[in-house]
Amino acid sequence: MKLNLTKPLVIFDLETTGLDLVKDRIIQISYIKVMPNGQEERGDELINPEKPIEPHITQLTGISNEDVKDKPTFKQLAQQLAQKFSGCDFAGFNSNNFDIPLLAEEFLRAGIDFDFSKSRLIDACAIFRKMERRNLAAAYKFYCGRKMEEDFEAHRADQDTEATYRVLMGQLDKYAPGANEDEEKVLENNMDALAEFSKMNNNVDFAGRIVWGDQKDAKGNPVLDKDGNPKKIEVFNFGKHKGLPVADVLHIDPGYYSWILSGDFTYNTKQVLTRIRLREAQK
Repeated sequence: MKLNLTKPLVIFDLETTGLDLVKDRIIQISYIKVMPNGQEERGDELINPEKPIEPHITQLTGISNEDVKDKPTFKQLAQQLAQKFSGCDFAGFNSNNFDIPLLAEEFLRAGIDFDFSKSRLIDACAIFRKMERRNLAAAYKFYCGRKMEEDFEAHRADQDTEATYRVLMGQLDKYAPGANEDEEKVLENNMDALAEFSKMNNNVDFAGRIVWGDQKDAKGNPVLDKDGNPKKIEVFNFGKHKGLPVADVLHIDPGYYSWILSGDFTYNTKQVLTRIRLREAQK
């Protein structure tokens, strides 16, 4: 299907040094500029972020410090990109939540006030979430082949519990080894595997104040386990000690523990921090 365009549409994606809109930088920008007449122009630029690319980002993106050391900075490309994107609408996947805000930050850091308010911003991820519902009723219909209202009363915890049980059983049937032609869509009927597959983040506490990060040696290199995978340790995900191992902070700034315990944090966060403190005290 041809896009019905009234002005050029830039479909784009960014690779970055991380997810912090203030501190992180773009290391790759790729785009397809589609004109109203259907003509397409493609662009792909590696960018020197002027800061180190961490090993886990290299592992994720395949882009290393060596790859970008001789590439232009965003500031050097900013004027060219601004001219190319001027008068365009933009589209991406989860772009309204991350790519557009970070691109706007990079333009401003380069001294260019690119006005995205004049562009229409299309997010394929938002469309996906709204068109393909991900609530219990949608899951029940998909995995059990019936509408929830045919079998249950709406918004009753006992009814929703029964429906969830049937959905889980339906998922295990649908994604059982050998039951699906798509080899990537396989679920083991195994609670360890299901719990690991269900993870949506790397939080240690439920609020995400403490997360799992790579353990580093004295030179800043990841410490590997016997299987060659990075060892994980708890690190703070907020505040003045963000990115630092919790165990180290408890030693160098013991008052931080008391500040969190007396602060407006969830009980779960305080519980997790206390367990780490007790563990460290026993070493």
